[in-house]
Amino acid sequence: MTWSIIARDNATGQIGIVVATKFFAVGARVPHIAASFGGIATQALVNPYYGIDGVKLLREGREPRDIIQTLIAADAGRESRQLHIMDVHGRIASHTGRDCVDWCGHLEGDGFSIAGNMLAGPRVLDDTAKAYVAGKSLPFAQRLIAAMRSGEAAGGDKRGKQSAALLVHGEEEWSDLDLRVDDHADPLAELERLEQVSRERWVHFRQFLPTRKNPAGVTDRAIIDAGIEAAIAGEK
Repeated sequence: MTWSIIARDNATGQIGIVVATKFFAVGARVPHIAASFGGIATQALVNPYYGIDGVKLLREGREPRDIIQTLIAADAGRESRQLHIMDVHGRIASHTGRDCVDWCGHLEGDGFSIAGNMLAGPRVLDDTAKAYVAGKSLPFAQRLIAAMRSGEAAGGDKRGKQSAALLVHGEEEWSDLDLRVDDHADPLAELERLEQVSRERWVHFRQFLPTRKNPAGVTDRAIIDAGIEAAIAGEK
């Protein structure tokens, strides 16, 4: 009932996931990222523990194929699940159960993984991949959304549209960007709009938040406001 892309941005080291579906609040269950280790998308008849337990295994340094085998071995419902993983080294593994609804499948690329089920056809994944490869000049979040928009133009979820989500992590355990469209007539278009709004202030503000290297962050509001204004002016 979903398709998603997991990717790593070579320029920033960020790991990102975008997902879209004809189902409510997809961002609450499908995308999971272990910062600096990799990403997981659990879909079809979703098992939330694939994401919860999977990120723990990623942090332990386990390889994607090993993680998938560990997760599905403990799940009697594995044939109704779809799961794909890409770690920070670009290693990819996937599982699509026999009972997943056609069209369903997986596609691996250089630095990205795409998987889907209940789709209009294989072209959804093919066009998502082509657009992601062609979008090298775009900022990472925009590149991911543009790829999914191409997949949607190829048919997307064969039942229609309802929700979409974008999750991006850098070095910190908290997300660089976490956008969710839970119920919308055109969720990817709305996700694209929210990403644009995030660039008005949030993407500039987040650099002042606490990090592991700088636990206090920046608390001087004058410095924060001046930094944001300078960053915005530099983009014009």
